Amino acid sequence: MALTLSNPARRRLRTLGFLSPWLIGFSAFFAYPLIATVYFSFMHYNQIQKPDFVGLRNWQYVFEQMPLFGPALWNTLWLVVVMVALRVVFGLSLGLLITKIKTGAGFFRTAFYLPYLAPPVAATVAFVFLLNPSTGPVNEVLAHLGITGPNWFNDAAWAKPSLVMLSLWGIGDLMVIFMAALLDVPREQYEAAELDGAGAWSKFRYVTWPSITPIVMFAVVTGVVQTMQYYTQALVAGKIASGVSIGPGSVIQPGYPDHSTLTVPQLVYSMGFQNFNTGAACVLSLVLFAIAMAVTMLLMRKRSGLLAAED
Repeated sequence: MALTLSNPARRRLRTLGFLSPWLIGFSAFFAYPLIATVYFSFMHYNQIQKPDFVGLRNWQYVFEQMPLFGPALWNTLWLVVVMVALRVVFGLSLGLLITKIKTGAGFFRTAFYLPYLAPPVAATVAFVFLLNPSTGPVNEVLAHLGITGPNWFNDAAWAKPSLVMLSLWGIGDLMVIFMAALLDVPREQYEAAELDGAGAWSKFRYVTWPSITPIVMFAVVTGVVQTMQYYTQALVAGKIASGVSIGPGSVIQPGYPDHSTLTVPQLVYSMGFQNFNTGAACVLSLVLFAIAMAVTMLLMRKRSGLLAAED
């Protein structure tokens, strides 16, 4: 006797079939890694021997005994606040500027977007050499102007601001996103505002800003998630500035100078793949994940976040 399915059962199977690519990807690349990370955070595991259950010992080590956890977390949160805020403001300002330019807009669009296409490692190496305190052209220009240039990546006080400058140099992605949002604002609203006597600031506040708020929220949320994973630029900048050659078999100690560029993702890599302390690395990863989720949920809340409350 052939098996027959009712219409609701067929609809459920058909829906499950359409959802299966997403379900497989979600399970393989998010759910399983997250569950495994939680599991190994309670284990002593060096990636060679069998994991041994140690309870909360890894968590106690990270929060009470790991000396670099505090500086790494502070540097990461500093970059999240400063870098994301400046990137959004700078990208929006460039988008506004280019949308107002009557001639040469294509040239400026291309000029500001090209740095974003540079590979992160190559861009970081070039930036470190440009800001070299002894031979870099930036300090030479400042010296001709009678200004003593800072040590940039070789100074703990200037290392993080230098990384922010590097991120602003590659602002082309946000510029293009904001340009698309700005060009999508209805012209009729601007004309109505002009008839009411609104100036440039009033038009931006009451016409432009409400229209682009969802795009600003998208830029902030994705910026927070990306900056919480900030790794390559900080590591490469510290190594190049320190003058230590990177070769096969060399062990990279991140954070130069004085742990000022050390981020939590660098600490995760150092603990997990250099010191083979997988349990502590998993704890750090979960802390990073929890902070990113908390900030994202706060930003996406109605009334208290960037999204306006619906009536």
